[in-house]
Order: sequence, then C-alpha cells, then structure tokens
Amino acid sequence: MVSGLVAGRLALVTGAGSGIGRAACQVLAREGATVIAADRNYDAALETIKAHTALASGSSAIGDHCAAEVDVSDSKSVKNLVQTLSKQFKVPPSIVVNSAGITRDNWMLKLSEEDYDSVLNVNLKGSFLIMQEFAKLMIDASLPGSIVNISSIVGKYGNMGQANYSASKSGLIGMTKTASKELGKFNIRVNVILPGFVNTPIIDSVPDKVKESLLKMMPLGRLGQPEEIAEVIMFLSSDKSSFVTGASIDVTGGY
Repeated sequence: MVSGLVAGRLALVTGAGSGIGRAACQVLAREGATVIAADRNYDAALETIKAHTALASGSSAIGDHCAAEVDVSDSKSVKNLVQTLSKQFKVPPSIVVNSAGITRDNWMLKLSEEDYDSVLNVNLKGSFLIMQEFAKLMIDASLPGSIVNISSIVGKYGNMGQANYSASKSGLIGMTKTASKELGKFNIRVNVILPGFVNTPIIDSVPDKVKESLLKMMPLGRLGQPEEIAEVIMFLSSDKSSFVTGASIDVTGGY
C-alpha cells in the first residue's frame, strides 16, 4: 500500500520538463501521488518520469506515472490533454500545479510586441486555461482539489528588463485570489507561490554580475533550489493546508 501525504491522488504538473515543475513531480511522487508530467517538450517530460519521478516513488518502474505533451497557451492543446487523460484515468487530477513559464527579457522601451504576447500567453493565459479546464473536471466529479500556481517575487516587486514577465506573474497572483473565491464552494483550494531566485534553467540566462548583486540582497545568501519550492507545493497540495486558500506565499530566502 502506497503511503504519503497525497497517496492515491492524481497530480498534473505543467512545465514538468525541468526546474520547479520537475522537482514538484519528484516530491509529489515521493508522497504517493500518481503524476502526470506535462510539458511542451514531451521528451523532457518523459525524462522527468523515467529518471526522477518513478525513482522518487521507490521503484525503478514508471508504473502509472505518465508524460504528456501540452502547449498551455493553446486552448486546443489543453482540451486535447483533457481528452487524453480522461481516457487514461478513471478520475481527473485533484492536484494541479501550474509551473509552465517562459521569459523573453528586454528593456521595456525595446521589448517587442511578440515577446510581450508570448510571455503573457504562456505564463498567464496558460495558467488560466489549465485552471479552467481542470477545475471543471473536479466539479463534475464532485472531487475536492488543490490548484497551486507558480508566480514569482518579480510579480510583487517588478524587475528591470522583465516588464512582460513581471506583468504575467503579477496577473497570476490576482487571478489566483479570484479563482479561490469562485471555487471555494466546490472545495477546491487555489494558492500561489512566489519563488525568489531559484537555480533553474531560467536563471541561467542571468549575467553573473547580476546574480552576484542579487545574492547580496538575500539574507540566506544563496539561490534557492527547485526542491525547496516543491516542498511548499507539496504542503499546499496536501491536507496539511486544508484551511489555506487564496494565499500567496513568498519563498525567496528573504529577498
């Protein structure tokens, strides 16, 4: 019998091919969930399942865990994901983690409309489309659920060169609070995490001098690790947070 904080539950994680999404899959699997690793890059999602999630479950086998391809910014792709999972599983996911995100950084005066749109479409619209579709499934199945959105501390304070990214992440905070008010009566909780600067592929594009200046502003004096964000995702996904909804939680090392 599988034990753990979310044993027996089905969890969907977007952006699961790397970074926080991959770490979330590992921790959720460790705590007994069956994990759907979804990403625009199917091979990366499959690698998450094969090399990380199955092992976190205490087995070298993939088991019921699966990888799925999805472009969260495309409503047709999201609906196709719903149809695929509905055929594969008897119940819909009761845990949904919106971790898919991109950056297209530039100074605001030089930022192209295309780069602005692409970031908003993935980070904000994509989270909306996933929430909308999977909340409907939870409601239809009378299934209590937890939705965890991944914003950024940049959505709270802004950041130079990230007008599009900070706008998308700020919007996600507001959307989370609205969704929590609308979905609470269905016993679906919606919360948002605001990571600080975490050691993920996104941070690789930040110049070393900028990283050094950021570290000086962090009381803990280091970058966060994806697993440290994933543990907070686990808390919000489990019954340990049964009275927590509409919350935005900073996980920043004190930044």
